[in-house]
Amino acid sequence: MTDTPVRTGTTATTVVEDATPCAERNCRIVSVILVDDRGWLLLQERDAAAPVAPEQWGLVGGHVEEGETFDEALVRELAEETGLAVDGLELWFDEVVQHSPKVSSHLADHWQIHVGRADVSDADIVLGEGRQIVFVDPARIRAGELDLAIASSFALPRFLESETYRRLAG
Repeated sequence: MTDTPVRTGTTATTVVEDATPCAERNCRIVSVILVDDRGWLLLQERDAAAPVAPEQWGLVGGHVEEGETFDEALVRELAEETGLAVDGLELWFDEVVQHSPKVSSHLADHWQIHVGRADVSDADIVLGEGRQIVFVDPARIRAGELDLAIASSFALPRFLESETYRRLAG
């Protein structure tokens, strides 16, 4: 485990990170799907150095660290990866799933996906991780034009078919 200083509000907190790969343990994962005024979705194209799903498209987000709540991790991950702070996110998905390769069928991840409307554009994104983080036309997702990570290939079609997406897309 490694200690990573994290600033919360005006005080610094130390978060202990478990260095064991998620393939070998149960993890808590938080992700966000932002929808812009065109109905496009904010996605991350991961680079070759990514420890999970290299060279694939995925959701913005990551691991909930020891001592963090899902909400705290959501704010941290969104800021780290995009530079954004978005209010009004709603919990859309909250389940224990086996959406990534595990060394044992007894292991699974608790995964939350928060969604919301974003009045920002690609130019507002400060790339903190991956090759690019951009709004993607859902037609490209539906047509299978993107090489989606396992988790994204599970979540994105379901989200695009949901009443929540239709409401957020306007």
